[in-house]
Amino acid sequence: MLNTILASAVFGDVNWANMWEATVETLYMSLVALIFTFFFGIILGLLLYLTDKKQIWENKAAHFIIGAYVNIFRSIPFIILIVLLVPFTRTLVGTMLGPSAALPALIIGAAPFYARMVEIALREIDKGVIEASKAMGASNGQIISKVLLPESMPALVSGITVTAIALVSYTAMAGVIGAGGLGDLAFRDGFQRNNPEITFTATVIVLIIVFILQFIGDMVTNRLDKR
Repeated sequence: MLNTILASAVFGDVNWANMWEATVETLYMSLVALIFTFFFGIILGLLLYLTDKKQIWENKAAHFIIGAYVNIFRSIPFIILIVLLVPFTRTLVGTMLGPSAALPALIIGAAPFYARMVEIALREIDKGVIEASKAMGASNGQIISKVLLPESMPALVSGITVTAIALVSYTAMAGVIGAGGLGDLAFRDGFQRNNPEITFTATVIVLIIVFILQFIGDMVTNRLDKR
């Protein structure tokens, strides 16, 4: 009862039902995009690494094409990327409004960002471990699944944590053009209606989400890191 009275007195202009709905939308966009980003980022990062010089799938043309894709899409500011992908999003989802409509841009924008982190993580693996695996007769598939990915896992988890935090900020930007979530609520009900309480509350919730993601990521990384 005291909490309700306090919340009403301090944040009287905040509609908590709307705030909760926006929080759920932000979590939905962030987590779904994160799952696909992890999957596609791992694939892109592996291909970047494996098609490079002196690697098991060395291929100059493939490496150039994949590298160009990664460099282009991770360099485009996210708000511009959303606009560029409007026709693609409408074809895929059928609308530009709502949390699901933000997912294509979130994934396409974040996967190349994470792919570079994957590539860096793979390059940090001791080459002696890879050479030893080859000498023992390991196939390419075994080298990838039993050497490259396990050895780089702490760095991969650390990278996906950074990417997850970036995705939360991306959802806020997506909200400005009608994707929903805390960014949309802070802009529409907070900024446009001159209600700083809503903007402040939405910002605090975003910060809490970021802190939780960072805490989970750090904990998992520390457990995986055997050094």
